[in-house]
Formats: sequence, C-alpha cells, structure tokens
Amino acid sequence: MQNLKIYNTLNRKKEVFEPITPGYVGMYVCGPTVYNYVHLGNVRTFLTFDVLYRYLLHCGYKVRYVRNITDVGHLVGDGDEGEDKIGKMAKLEQLEPMEIVQRYTNDFHKVLESFNFLPPNIEPSATGHMVEQIEAVKSLIEKGLAYESHGSVYFDINKYNEGGHNYGKLSGRILEDLLNETRELDGQSEKRNPLDFAIWKKAAPEHIMQWPSPWGMGFPGWHLECTCMSTKYLGNQFDIHGGGMDLKFPHHECEIAQGTGLTGINPVKYWMHSNMLTVNGQKMSKSLGNSFLPAELFAGSHPLLEQAYSPMTVRFFMLQSQYRSTLDFSNDALKAAQKGYRRLINGLRISKTLTYETSEETIALDEKKIAEINKAYDAFYEALNDDLNTAVAIAQLFTFLKYINMLYMKQLAPAALGEEVFDKLVKFYVVFIEEILGLKEEQLGNDEVVVLGMLELYREYKANQQYDKVDQIRAYFKANGMTIKDMKHRIDWAWEE
Repeated sequence: MQNLKIYNTLNRKKEVFEPITPGYVGMYVCGPTVYNYVHLGNVRTFLTFDVLYRYLLHCGYKVRYVRNITDVGHLVGDGDEGEDKIGKMAKLEQLEPMEIVQRYTNDFHKVLESFNFLPPNIEPSATGHMVEQIEAVKSLIEKGLAYESHGSVYFDINKYNEGGHNYGKLSGRILEDLLNETRELDGQSEKRNPLDFAIWKKAAPEHIMQWPSPWGMGFPGWHLECTCMSTKYLGNQFDIHGGGMDLKFPHHECEIAQGTGLTGINPVKYWMHSNMLTVNGQKMSKSLGNSFLPAELFAGSHPLLEQAYSPMTVRFFMLQSQYRSTLDFSNDALKAAQKGYRRLINGLRISKTLTYETSEETIALDEKKIAEINKAYDAFYEALNDDLNTAVAIAQLFTFLKYINMLYMKQLAPAALGEEVFDKLVKFYVVFIEEILGLKEEQLGNDEVVVLGMLELYREYKANQQYDKVDQIRAYFKANGMTIKDMKHRIDWAWEE
C-alpha cells in the first residue's frame, strides 16, 4: 500500500514506504537474549512489529519476517568486557548454558503466544551461525576494517570513517563526544581507538561458551550476530530493521558499520525503534521495584498491581499508544483499557451474529450514518498509514461499534445502511480487530457450555417469575466478569464493561 509512511530513525523523518523489491518486504527484528524471563519492555517492541507484520500482510505484501535468538556473545553491561549473560546464569543455576537458552526461549515463545503474536518466518540463533560470523570477521580483516589484538578482533572505526562513512549517523552521536564519554576499561588497551568494538572476543579459560577460530578460542561479538543473520536471510540490503530505542546505540549503529563494511552498501532502508515503558511516570527498573513480568500481570501478583489483567487487556492497553511515544503503566490506565477492550470484544461477538435482512416496508438509506461509517473506515487506514498510529485507529473502531450495537438492539435497520455498507461495517470490524490489531476474545473454554445452560435456566426462571433464582444467576455472571442483557427481542450475555 503506497500510502504507508513510517518514521525512519536513520533520516529522522516520516518517509513513504517503498520496498526494495515491489510486493516483497524483508523485515528483521532483534530478538531476546535468552538468559532470563522476557519483560514487558520487550513485549512492547515485539508488539509494534507484530502489528506492522500483520498490516503489511493485510496490504498484500509477501513478507519474510526474521527475528533472532541471541544465545551467546551478549556480555553483562552490553559492552566488550565482562561475563556472557547466559554463561553467568548457567553458573548461578549450575546448568548447561543450552539448558538456560532452552528454558528462556520456551518462556519467550509462551509469553508471545499468550499475547497472540504471529511467529516470525525464520527464527535463527547466534550459535547456529558461527561459521557465517567467523567468515565475516575474516572478510572485515581482509578489507582493512578490523584488526586482531591479543586473540580478539576489533572493528576499526577510524578506518571505516576514512572510507567516507559516518559511524554515529543512526543515533546522531558525534565521535569526539563519544571519546570524551569513554573511560578506560579493562581491555581498552587492546584497541587502537577506545570506540572500536569487538567482533570476536578471546575467551578466558573459565569462559563456558567458546569456539575455535583462526584467532584462537573465543566467541562472536554481540553486534556481529545480527549482521550475519539478517543478511543471510534477507540479503545485503533489506527493507526494515526494528528494535527497541535502547538498541539504537551502540547495537544498531555497529550493525550499520559492519554491514556497510562487508558489502559497501547501507544494509537497511528503514530503521524503526519503539519507545520505552514507564510505571506511574518512572522508568521501569528492577532496582526501583516497579518492574513486573507478564506472568505477574496476568496473576495480579505484583505489589503495585491492584488486580490481575488478561493478556488481551494488556495488548489493547499497549495499542492505545503510538509505538514511538512513551507508554506509562498504571492501575487506572489498565482498568480503563480492560473496559475498552471488553466493549470492543462484546461488539466482536455481536458482529459475528449479524446478517443483512431486507424489510417489507421501504426504508430510505440514512446517508448521514453511511457517511460516518465510510469516514471511520478511511480514517482507520489513514491512521495506520501514518507511522502505524494504532491509537487513532482504535478510536475509529468505537464508531463502528456504535452502529453494530444499534443494529443488534434493533435501533437501526440494516436496510438503512444498504447491503454494501452493512457488509463493510460487519466484515471490517472483525478484520480490523482480529487480523490487523491481533486482538481476540478470551474464550470461556469449557465453561461456555455452562454459561449458555445457565442463560437458558435464567429465561425459564424469569418466565416463571422465580426471581430469587434469577438473582442468583445474575450474581454468578457478575462474579465471573459477565452481565446478562435483557432486551425486548432477546436475552443474551456480554462481558461486563
């Protein structure tokens, strides 16, 4: 869809999205380092690109979505020195590193599945691409852009810039400022320039995860992994690279330098970054005690939470904010999101039961209502085309919902909309919610049979004026977050809003 505009971090402006190959999109998103449970900041980033992936598919693109698993090389502190995060956790728990990797990869998949994320087309791991990484290091040395020092290999930023490139162009960092910020660290003396970064690190004897290489036993640099995996599956230049704002520097900056150094071309056309989460206006962090895991949200088990919040409530809450804006978690905001989500989902249930019925009497088309529905339909697409503004898109769904409820309550005859607009309203309310935004009704499971059975009893008790039993059933529904809707033409249930 040629109207799609996305904010390109590289150029600091919104640009019309034009894929390198018409009709095809290559998208790479930095996945997790699997040494611990996935946190909500990660979830927000992956939600951004889940919606983008869904929208690109909806627009008819053939998309190859690659999201990696980092299972080696990411050091504590994100720099070039220190322990491997996975190796450190393996020592603490007295497990094999790959046991740690498997445990937290499984958790990552389970969490994303609970939020109804589509899986990527390819999910490569760093340890599965050791050959490619060693070959990339060799190539960078041959091109004069990297050098060996004491068994480690570093990328030479000065040589890179002398070739007409600009290290720092993505993040806007200036080399002189970076040099002033850099303090002497262990191992810095191995480098020609304090800003040079490791693409291969010599492993100390006690380092658990290490591989043989032309430079001795060691392991790949964290930044190199993504360069090798993204270009292997998407080519030397691809369309979209995504990640959290925290990865912009140095991780993504280093990816650009490596990719350009290896091939001579800029590896990515559009760089996209999602913003961070805050809690009651403060940055989310373990040290402040305001960081909580998805499982704690679902169970309501964290001290800062007043109740449990379902996965779809949290997904809806996150979608109410444009991905580049800061998103603040609070109980009030989550409760409001729960109410909004349930309203939309009640409409979703209703929309799937509506059918177009002609009337025996002549009913004139209501041009005002038709115009409002068409306007909301266009505005939904305009919002998503404006750098994936899900917040504005969701607002249009409530216009659709208003008319779906009117049809359901028999306050509006389908004929007043005409069959074409009626079909658009009903069809695209479902498409927008389920296919593009990825929201779904959280099913009752086996309890659904019980609920429907109790609703039938409710009808009988009401017809027989057994009001004490009517009240008991109402109380049961309320205790389970539902309500009974008594209408002139039918009795139904809905999620309590």
